[in-house]
This record gives sequence, structure tokens and C-alpha cells, in this order.
Amino acid sequence: MGTLKDLKPGQKGCVHGITVDGLMRRKLMDMGVTPGVEIEVNKMAPLGDPIEIRLRGYSLSLRKEDAQNILIVS
Repeated sequence: MGTLKDLKPGQKGCVHGITVDGLMRRKLMDMGVTPGVEIEVNKMAPLGDPIEIRLRGYSLSLRKEDAQNILIVS
């Protein structure tokens, strides 16, 4: 188990959980990042921030800071 931040472009994983609480947790869940959903990393910016992911049929960009709070099972 790792975090979304650890995945490289083209890799997939399944969300195991979210480690942050409060408003950020609610925002991630509202965007569809919920336990059990499959995520694929599409692209990373040259310096690695932000990360573009694909989930539930749409693309989403997240900061590294937020991606490290999403636990992934490969």
C-alpha cells in the first residue's frame, strides 16, 4: 500500500482510504475520490506538481500535497 503521489504515469491503483480529515476530505470525496474507486495517473507536470488522474470517466488534477493523503492499493 502506498499513496497516490507514489504512482507514476500509466499506473493504476484502487483507493483504500483518505488520511486527511475535515474540509479537504469532504472536497476529495465530492470529486469522486472514495474508497474502492480505481484511479489511473495520466500525467505529471515537469516538477511533479500537479498530478493529473483519471477516475469515474473524467480527469482531475491534484497537488502533490493532496495526493499524498490518498492511500492506494495496487
